[in-house]
Amino acid sequence: MSEETIKNKIRLAPKKPGVYQFFDDGNNLLYVGKAKNLKNRVASYFSSEKTKSGKLKLMVNKINSIKFILTENEKEALLLENNLIKRHQPKYNVLLKDDKSYPWICIKNEPVPRVFGTRNLKQDGSEYFGPYTSARMMNDFLDLIRKNYKLRSCSYLLSEENISSGKYKVCLEYHLGNCKGPCEGKQSSEDYAQNIEEIRNIVKGNVGKVKKRLKIAMMEAAQQLRFEEAAEYKRKIETLSLFQQKSTVVNPSIKNLDVFSLIEEEDLSYVNYMKVHNGAVIQGHTLEIKKRLEESKHEILSIAIAEMKSRFKSESGTMVVPFKPDFEMEGVKFIVPKRGDKKSLLDLSMRNGKFYQFERRKQRQKTDPERHSNRILKTLKDDLRLNVLPIHIECFDNSNIQGSNPVAACVVFKNAKPAKKEYRHFNIKTVVGPDDFASMEEVVLRRYKRLLEEDNPLPQLIVIDGGKGQLNAALKSLEILGLRGKIAVIGIAKRLEEIYFPGDSLALHLDKKSESLKVIQQLRNEAHRFGITHHRNRRSKAAIQSQLTEIKGIGKESTQLLLQKFKSVKRIQHAGKSELAAVVGLKKAQLLWEHFNADRAER
Repeated sequence: MSEETIKNKIRLAPKKPGVYQFFDDGNNLLYVGKAKNLKNRVASYFSSEKTKSGKLKLMVNKINSIKFILTENEKEALLLENNLIKRHQPKYNVLLKDDKSYPWICIKNEPVPRVFGTRNLKQDGSEYFGPYTSARMMNDFLDLIRKNYKLRSCSYLLSEENISSGKYKVCLEYHLGNCKGPCEGKQSSEDYAQNIEEIRNIVKGNVGKVKKRLKIAMMEAAQQLRFEEAAEYKRKIETLSLFQQKSTVVNPSIKNLDVFSLIEEEDLSYVNYMKVHNGAVIQGHTLEIKKRLEESKHEILSIAIAEMKSRFKSESGTMVVPFKPDFEMEGVKFIVPKRGDKKSLLDLSMRNGKFYQFERRKQRQKTDPERHSNRILKTLKDDLRLNVLPIHIECFDNSNIQGSNPVAACVVFKNAKPAKKEYRHFNIKTVVGPDDFASMEEVVLRRYKRLLEEDNPLPQLIVIDGGKGQLNAALKSLEILGLRGKIAVIGIAKRLEEIYFPGDSLALHLDKKSESLKVIQQLRNEAHRFGITHHRNRRSKAAIQSQLTEIKGIGKESTQLLLQKFKSVKRIQHAGKSELAAVVGLKKAQLLWEHFNADRAER
């Protein structure tokens, strides 16, 4: 569109609520949006300030025509926007990741209705309750219904004419006590209809209403000495109470409420929805939303609310949300709780959303490992305020016991995963005694001096296991090599998992559950494990060598030759003179044999 055309289109745009649609020159729908004031919203796309995002600029450049649909209010605009997005799936609108066919409980439109689970909704006048986010949740309701109500499961056409004419006979289900035989008129249509009404209330969440009626019926039966019937009512009440206890999560006085929570990633958002009725969560679902134009959290929440209200047919007048939406809905009150039962519900919704996010991450890690590692690296970059993605990370750790056999380890991670072939051990050469700072200075200098000499790639991030002292020691070596400021360096102190940066006296405390901290901890733990293993091997080797060098006439060179050949002192001890002589000569072989067989010779 030319600049003049844009100005004319904006000038003629209505200042009323509604939906706007952007089309390209091929009349393909690019984007659908809603607005309280269509003129102001559409104008914002063409202001220089609003077109800084690369994706947004690309879309705006493709716009060839704009169409408007007016609505009575924002609520209608919200629902219309949702319907248009689902119907046309425009290129630049968010993508709702949800292709499941959810289960519903059906009360069939029949003279003697059946009640069953289904995934196929038919426009046949039947009642459908749900959808349920899992078949298990639906089956819990169906099991409750089967325990309390003996409904028919056959597919007979039970019209009054067929029942009165005796067309059908009771089946095995009747004899097993699972059906009361309405096909032969053994159960009245009024009694069956009363059961269906109670089932309808149960699946709607009105368990208290059903219990109240059952208690009245139980008392009447007891007063009329129909004790077996009263006992059956009592059993139903107890079953319903047990079910209610399991599903109630907050104060039962909370009658009808919708709860929404939001979790955001760079290009994905997760919105969890819970429907609460009489203190019980009767529905729950998490929606995954793929961002297309760097949509704000307010836009994501509004899209999710419209989708959930449409899908779950919610008529609730109260919504618990994590923040105040930037739109209004007629007849709906938004609550952002700080404490109490509603805050507990919001926290529960958030936990469900995070669990779903965790499960989706695990799936993507298997199906798209590159995308998974890129997301982690992006998180690390943002959390540690790095200039580049830390594709190559190295971590250093020192190991010594009272200065004996001091060693250090360097572990390497690439794309947030261990590159074990590139791990390196260091035996400390220039430091005397237990001096961690000097040891760190030595190994960092040796590591990067060699990488520079061999023209090997340098890491984007160095992690030092230790606090400010070890970090400053590493920085001295990088300064000598001219690498300070060219490679990001951090130190991690073990006690409180504090992250230290060069020249910053204040430590960074990452969220204990953050992926960034988990990667840094994995680096630190891997470096510690690798260093300890090497240190243990060195001490073990030193102990073995000392057993041999203590023998008069056997030096270090002979010890090394013997260990290379026999691998252990035990094998040397049991070797014959000829085998020993083949390695160190006859004279030293005699010394060894006499040393290890002295006890035998004395006896």
